[in-house]
Amino acid sequence: MAKVDAVPEATSGRDGLRRDVGLIGLMWASVGSIIGSGWLYGAEKAVGVAGPAAIISWVIGTVAIVLLALVHAELGGMFPVAGGTARYPHYAFGGLAGLSFGWFSWLQAATVAPIEVEAMIGYAGHWHWAQGLQNSDQTLTASGIVTAVLLMAVFVAVNFFGVRALAHTNSAATWWKIGVPLGAIFIIAAGNFHGGNFTSEGFAPFGAKGVLSAISGSGIIFALLGFEQAIQLAGESRNPKRDLPRATLGSVAIGAVIYILLQVVFIAALPHSAFAHGWAKLDFPGISGPWAGLATLVGLGWLSVVLYIDAVISPGGTGLIYTTATSRVSFGLAKNGYAPKIFAATDKRGVPWFGLIISFVTGVICFLPFPSWQTLVNFITSASVLMYAGAPLAYGVFADRLPGHERPYRLPAGKVVAPVSFVVANLIIYWAGWDTLWRLGVAIVLGYVLLGSYAWWANSTNQPDAPRMDFKAAQWLPVYLLGLGVISWQGGFGGSGNIGLWWDMLVIAVFSVVIYYWARATASKTEDIERSIEEVVVTDAPVH
Repeated sequence: MAKVDAVPEATSGRDGLRRDVGLIGLMWASVGSIIGSGWLYGAEKAVGVAGPAAIISWVIGTVAIVLLALVHAELGGMFPVAGGTARYPHYAFGGLAGLSFGWFSWLQAATVAPIEVEAMIGYAGHWHWAQGLQNSDQTLTASGIVTAVLLMAVFVAVNFFGVRALAHTNSAATWWKIGVPLGAIFIIAAGNFHGGNFTSEGFAPFGAKGVLSAISGSGIIFALLGFEQAIQLAGESRNPKRDLPRATLGSVAIGAVIYILLQVVFIAALPHSAFAHGWAKLDFPGISGPWAGLATLVGLGWLSVVLYIDAVISPGGTGLIYTTATSRVSFGLAKNGYAPKIFAATDKRGVPWFGLIISFVTGVICFLPFPSWQTLVNFITSASVLMYAGAPLAYGVFADRLPGHERPYRLPAGKVVAPVSFVVANLIIYWAGWDTLWRLGVAIVLGYVLLGSYAWWANSTNQPDAPRMDFKAAQWLPVYLLGLGVISWQGGFGGSGNIGLWWDMLVIAVFSVVIYYWARATASKTEDIERSIEEVVVTDAPVH
């Protein structure tokens, strides 16, 4: 049985990346990604959509992310390779599925860093010297674009110093990013906790639909995203089989506790006048920077200054780690033959230099005016969860086809958790709404044009690493993608409303279970999976 062995010391791994990162570095990579601009905006956006019942939204969102993280933790230990999220469907379903989920993975990673840069610039507008970087519709002005490009360049420059420098830089930023929200929670709650706020205007004024809409549409899932960053760095871990599960689950636990506490304290600390006209019309001076504005409102001006500073550091740390992730995902795509070999080229520091350059270029393109920051956040949420959905599908296949493969972490009741997590992932995608999903569909088509064209060229010219497009093993994929779109179009979350509330979720659940077992039944044969794994173990070598 083919296995990918851990590399115990800080040496060059089989894939050409240096194995320099330990447990803390891996965990901090994920925590640094989870705690970004989401904590600065998430509580305010969620309570406006769901009222105080937003607490329930955070709990549901946390359970959903934990289910997906548990599946990823087992797979990350089984296959500790760079860009792991893009490779699991490749192993299980062959070239077409691998290309598709690889594109989803790259798409979400490449667009997060630019959004975090825009969040930094938006909060910085509080300072006099930074005014004029954004237009009234929150798009960047000419000077704002220049500033954004410079910030992206800083992210790329840090990455070029190599993964050890990145781990040290992000570790320092992450200590700050954890300390500031925790400090805000206890300092603000100490003298401003009004328990009556949870019921005075109704605990769930917008009903179940408000609670569910908040999960995908107000930034809750976006805030909790990022646990996979440890998995993306698997190829650079000193002891991946031991550390990956711990780092993945530990980061989710830290992030979830912080976010739920933030929501509770935000609701409790508000004066009643801020939501006297209902939670949908929440308003107070400084609400454009919710936590800093709240600190000022309750007489903690010094804390608001700290929070405005954090509004640069927290998104900056997240943007930094997602710049790393983008180059590692493109590295994995190239290793699987979906992208040109140059994406797998590493410099003397073991850094995928071309992938970093493309990450920078993509970020610059994303700085062109978008309809709104929130629209792009919802888009990334859907792309991310669609990427995560490939892991439960692959898990079911590996449980059937590779029962004897070494598993440093074995998920309890995995054969139940995997299909349930797939259903939950599709519900999250559905709750994002039709307005988001049709845009995601356009991006998916673009990916098929770009990567599909390269795959066609590689096969037609008999390139040695040309991917095998196994259409039989991925026959379920077009039905899955089109089916999600049709249900969203006909459903009540931004769609035509022809499928009523609860019935729509039942349809999603049944549809998801059918796709799960269909994919499991038609997946690649055991020998094909082992050959794909062996190709990664044997042929991954440094390309300088």
